[in-house]
Amino acid sequence: QDVVTEVAEPPALLVDIAVARREPVTFTVESQGSVAPRTQTTMVAEASGVIVEVSPNFVSGGFFRKGDVLVRIDPRNYSAAVKRAKANVARAATQLATESALAGYARDDWKRLREVSPGVAPASDLTLRKPQLQEALASLQSAEADLEKAEGDLDRTVIRAPYNGMVRQKIADVGQYVNTGSQLAVTFAVDKAEVPLPVTQQDLQYLDIAKLRRGEPFSVILKADLGGGSVTLEALVTRTGGVFDPQSRVLYLVAEVLDPYDTAGTGQIPLLVGTFVSAEISGRPGGELFKIPRHSMPRGNTIWLVDEESRIHPREVSVVRRDNEFVYVEEGIESGDQYLSLIHI
Repeated sequence: QDVVTEVAEPPALLVDIAVARREPVTFTVESQGSVAPRTQTTMVAEASGVIVEVSPNFVSGGFFRKGDVLVRIDPRNYSAAVKRAKANVARAATQLATESALAGYARDDWKRLREVSPGVAPASDLTLRKPQLQEALASLQSAEADLEKAEGDLDRTVIRAPYNGMVRQKIADVGQYVNTGSQLAVTFAVDKAEVPLPVTQQDLQYLDIAKLRRGEPFSVILKADLGGGSVTLEALVTRTGGVFDPQSRVLYLVAEVLDPYDTAGTGQIPLLVGTFVSAEISGRPGGELFKIPRHSMPRGNTIWLVDEESRIHPREVSVVRRDNEFVYVEEGIESGDQYLSLIHI
């Protein structure tokens, strides 16, 4: 069988002439990442019993506000414990009142004895019933502590939302028996979200990381494609991950997004947790540079200049940086120089 070899045609090129101009440049660093919750909680039961009620919003994807009751556990055993604790407090209070009265009687008896017999020895603590009084006081304090614990256990049968948030995963439901420590749901706060953005060691030189250490965030533009539409919003890089990832050798910068689910009702398309976004991080000023399109210097540091007689000749230039669109040149050409620009068509 004959093998037919097809020769690929070289790409067509459009030749153009551009003029070099110096202009102020502020570097940007491109990155990408996924939206993640800033605060995420695994909600657990702090009391044992059967779940007797859940909120209508206690479903995966359900929103709730801080203080909303999400889950109620059968409180009957804990209510009985509170009643017993209150009875013990009342009993201990009565005992303390009795011992206080008896101690008063003992003190009065000793005073009368002292009047009759001036040479009598000083009264001991036992004579004045001080140990019995201290024991009764300690019993009351112990009973009050037991009551406080019983009331706290009863209060913990009601699970309230710790913040404005959303249920990410529902684990337990009505009728299920749970023990102390059983997982009920995974929730996260919706006031803020975070986007970890990996940046290479090479690109870090174009960012002013020292600003973050001074508590000065810098801006970032986030872009995402959602439902056929594009979402663009401004956010702030507020901190770094602090260490380089040992496998990928990148440092994660953390961008903070306010109200990602638009709970304020501004009309912004929600930026859902897990959404993949691209980012343009604002960097440091680069000064006055030549921005040469990347296709005009596809490789190396050589640019092809065009003289007044339309002849081309190579020129080595000093390149400060390359990105996906431009090559930033500092020295080697002058403003007004014409150079060859090749465009694939």
